[in-house]
Amino acid sequence: MSDWMPHTRPAQLLLARRWFDLLPEKETAWRIPAGMLQRLGALISDAELLQERAESSLGTKGDAARVRAAFAEMVAQMRDIRRRVFFIPPLTEANFIDLGLQPPDTIRTPHIDVPEMVDFVIHLRGIRELLVDFWIQGEAHKAKPHGYDGAVIIWGIRDTPPEQPEELTHHTMASRTPHTLTFDEAQRGQTVQIALSWQNERGITGQWSEYKSAIIP
Repeated sequence: MSDWMPHTRPAQLLLARRWFDLLPEKETAWRIPAGMLQRLGALISDAELLQERAESSLGTKGDAARVRAAFAEMVAQMRDIRRRVFFIPPLTEANFIDLGLQPPDTIRTPHIDVPEMVDFVIHLRGIRELLVDFWIQGEAHKAKPHGYDGAVIIWGIRDTPPEQPEELTHHTMASRTPHTLTFDEAQRGQTVQIALSWQNERGITGQWSEYKSAIIP
């Protein structure tokens, strides 16, 4: 699958600006984490200002290096937004087009169904951190199915498992195992319920795993 990120800086800025203009109205419906769009806006401004200086008569080699770093950080933020936001809830074809992205259903892939299930264990990593170590259920190796985006992790602070996965309101996409979940100081000592599902390149998710819980350290 070809990379969706434009290769030129003007095109990257154009796409970033497009997202920054479109996403605020989706912040609640798509459960966009607090501060994520503000961070994108700040990185866009930094990239534009540094590029303007680097291309001026006062620009130095140091300015050029700072531009490279600024664009790399902006691109990393955009990749994180796509990974964490654009798959749950599933966007429509029109949503993807609005965002300047190719709808997942147009990707040529033999994966239509997602028969594999996820198995996982939860480890304590550090203060306010849990490590989710996952793999294909029934397999000995710890790798995602070939051609898949990774595992969708959902979680919620509650003492008992939910009746429906949708009751766990926090989510992220983990492209590799293990994945670290970080919590707030106020959540320490509380119980978190976690479940996972594989997601293929079309954005289709499989059956959810069993719920597992841990105490937030």
